[in-house]
Amino acid sequence: LASAIEGNETDRLALLALKQHLVGANSPGPLLSWNASLHFCYWYGIRCDRNRQRVIGLQLVRLKVAAAGTISPSIGNLSALRVVNLSDKLRLLDLSNNDLHGNIPIELNNCSSMQNINLILNSLTGKIPFGSGDYHMKNLTILTLAANCLSGGIPSSLANLSSLDFLGLSRNQLEGNIPNDLSRLSNLKVLVFSRNNLSGTIPSSIYNLSSLTYIDMGSNQLSGEIAPEIGFLFPKLGILYIGGNQFTGKIPRSLANISILDQLDINSNGFCGPVPENLGKLQNLTLLAIDYNHLGSGKDGDLDFVSSLTNCSGLKVLAIHNNRFGGVLPDSVTNLSTQIEIDLGGNLLTGKIPSSIGRLQNLVTFNLSMNHLSGPIPSSIGNLSQLSLLDLTILKEGFIFQEMNSMLITLNLSHNSFTGVFPSDIVNSKDLVELYVNNNNFIGGIPSQIGEISGLIFLHMQGNHFNGSIPLSFCLLRATESLDLSANNLSNTIPSELQKLPFLVSLNLSFNRLEGEVPQEGVFKNTSQFSIIGNQNLCGGIPEIHLPRCSENQEAKNKGSALSTQALLIMILSILIVSILVAIIVVFCWRKRSRRELINRPATPLLSVGCSRVSYQELLEATNGFSAPNLLGEGAFGTVYKGILYQHKNPIVVKVLNLQNVEAIKSFEVECEALRKIRHRNLVKVITSCSSVDFKGNHFKAIVLEFMANGSLDKWLKCDSPRHLNFGQMLDVAIDVGNALDHLHHHCESMIIHRDLKPANILLNNDMVAHVSDFGIAKILSDATGKLGFVQATSSFVKGTIGYVAPEYGMGGPTSREGDIYSYGILLLEMITGKTPTDDLFNNGSGLHNFCKMALMSLQQLKEIVDFRLLKQINDPNKSQNMKVDGDDIIWKCFVAFINVGVACSVEVPFERMKIEDAIKELHAIKRVYQYHRIVK
Repeated sequence: LASAIEGNETDRLALLALKQHLVGANSPGPLLSWNASLHFCYWYGIRCDRNRQRVIGLQLVRLKVAAAGTISPSIGNLSALRVVNLSDKLRLLDLSNNDLHGNIPIELNNCSSMQNINLILNSLTGKIPFGSGDYHMKNLTILTLAANCLSGGIPSSLANLSSLDFLGLSRNQLEGNIPNDLSRLSNLKVLVFSRNNLSGTIPSSIYNLSSLTYIDMGSNQLSGEIAPEIGFLFPKLGILYIGGNQFTGKIPRSLANISILDQLDINSNGFCGPVPENLGKLQNLTLLAIDYNHLGSGKDGDLDFVSSLTNCSGLKVLAIHNNRFGGVLPDSVTNLSTQIEIDLGGNLLTGKIPSSIGRLQNLVTFNLSMNHLSGPIPSSIGNLSQLSLLDLTILKEGFIFQEMNSMLITLNLSHNSFTGVFPSDIVNSKDLVELYVNNNNFIGGIPSQIGEISGLIFLHMQGNHFNGSIPLSFCLLRATESLDLSANNLSNTIPSELQKLPFLVSLNLSFNRLEGEVPQEGVFKNTSQFSIIGNQNLCGGIPEIHLPRCSENQEAKNKGSALSTQALLIMILSILIVSILVAIIVVFCWRKRSRRELINRPATPLLSVGCSRVSYQELLEATNGFSAPNLLGEGAFGTVYKGILYQHKNPIVVKVLNLQNVEAIKSFEVECEALRKIRHRNLVKVITSCSSVDFKGNHFKAIVLEFMANGSLDKWLKCDSPRHLNFGQMLDVAIDVGNALDHLHHHCESMIIHRDLKPANILLNNDMVAHVSDFGIAKILSDATGKLGFVQATSSFVKGTIGYVAPEYGMGGPTSREGDIYSYGILLLEMITGKTPTDDLFNNGSGLHNFCKMALMSLQQLKEIVDFRLLKQINDPNKSQNMKVDGDDIIWKCFVAFINVGVACSVEVPFERMKIEDAIKELHAIKRVYQYHRIVK
């Protein structure tokens, strides 16, 4: 008894000391309850043993207010602690994403059973203490200290952590050399040292770590040459990032022997000489980034290696810009992977652009800027329907083609010698966001059609010989932020409508021949946002620009100009209204005449709409004015409504994006494109989309999706739901979702990672067939990519939802298929237990995975975790006695097998997770046994 009382007092004092270190004595927050008015077993976040009243559980993860201080060494005095415990039983310490500061206590080394330490995203300082002392945490497999302020060198003592397979030290202030002793970590698979101040060469002993699959040493000051035999020493290497250092020498030819190499990024170093032609042997290569080096000789033959890359059928990013590559652009470039981003800018290339470039039908970005190319730009470029970025800045000479595709987002033709009238057809792309044609020799008027590009943000046309007036259609550029028309020969007045553009923050009209009154509202209110110098006959404006007052004649002229502008607009509107009325009459008559045909004709299938866009008006009518009764839900990216499109009886879902959320705007085109390309029985189908403005002139973007009558899986799994799945339906849903993931991961043109798989994103149709949704706003990735090379991904949002997100994402790990599989495993476990991964039951840090894994050890524990609604189904008194709950019962064996799949998919180490195709096979086997059992019974 005396021993128990002494232990209790030790726990109480240890907790008070911990509180003092974390938040201070008087700080508010979740730890306010830690005071003398309550027994410490009732304090927030504390779990005690019922019999001995000793602390066995301590939950501090993500307590933003509470966990803002130093880690007290006194935490080691909580000797009965099982979860967050510094005794010899602690296995997992996760204090990630808090505001902890101070040094990491050296006492952590006494945790001899520790397997995983995650202190990522804090403000910890001092040196790394791990591996020192008498105890070396022999069982530690994962150590991630990324995104802190740790200093000093990488300690050699880390080599004592003999079981370590994941070492993450990125984004700190570490310096000095990489220790030789790390070569003793024979189990190491992942080594991440990026974004520190490390120097010196890579020790030769590091090349002995043959088990490495992932190396990231980018953005340091490492130097020297890469071992010529590296390709023979790292046979399992999938990703190699060493960009942003000071490495020199040649690219080792032996790299071609790493047959599974997926991504090779050596950008921003001092590599020189030719690129090995045998890199084409890397048939799994998806990213090759060798930009910003000194590669090539400036002569013919420098790009011969490109021909070998045609064997890399999965290559998605080829970044070789800013080197010394010379010679002509080989025709073999048009034989590369059909969907690819190519950046050849900043080299010494000569000759013509191959006319066969049009064969790359799915070319996404193409940068040839700052070379010495000549001759015409092939008209076939205009046929590249997926091209979103075309950069032809600073070429030697050439003439322009007549039209572009409708997918182009960025077009840069600046700093060239293009002449003649600027063709209006070149702005055929209504999705254009950036247009740069500055510093050329274009003449004539500026095409008024540019004003019809409603999403244009950057428009730079300066440094040409454009004449005439500024088009009145520019008043329609409501999204434009930067407009530069300087150094041309534009004349007449400044359209007053420019002051009404809501997002315009930079306007340059200088050095033209403009005259008349300068507007005073909008962008014209701030002298730092507009420039009109070099125009001789301007007047008025705000006082700060010191222009003379406009004379009565000038005011009359401006008024007359304004009136003429208004008259022109009125005339245009009148013609438009008359045309609409005539069209309505024609349509009315036609509909009346063919009513009988329409009645007798079968209803048009909903999906026959294809990808043709609908108007804002149509969606407004379809959703009854986006009314509350039609509202299905609301999220970070927008609002979801139910509706019915005109001429279609089937209901639809309208996903309206929240344009106040920049990420939502970025995601729109990506989601449309992903959904348009992908078709699968278990993926939600896109019907159409809308990119327009509402009746107030605000931008409006929406996606129209197929409606799922049985709603989301999330609603079926809730305990208070009147509807719930039986085990047969559960198996079907699990297989459906697995098939959807398998398709996204392995059977699309580009591998797609969902990144946010959860019950709310799984929808059920009338037949209870599961459809995965919201995969379109994920990044379209190459296989297991963590980087996209020179073109950044257009979706940059969070990698998942708490509880379902893979643990490696919290450590700064790359997005991967394994991350989706983890979420899938948690989903399976939630389905069979009826417990969400954020259930209060797991406040002790155990988690749904460990909860289920432990339950597999005994039948009694298994009975306690299976959803009570499933138990009701198998314990139905109307069923045969052969259906009783027994350790040998077939149904229970099916339950165990189902849980085993969920556990195998959600293990902590990504490389050890079950493959999705294996999970589907297991689930099919369980389904066959279950169905046979049901038939026999």
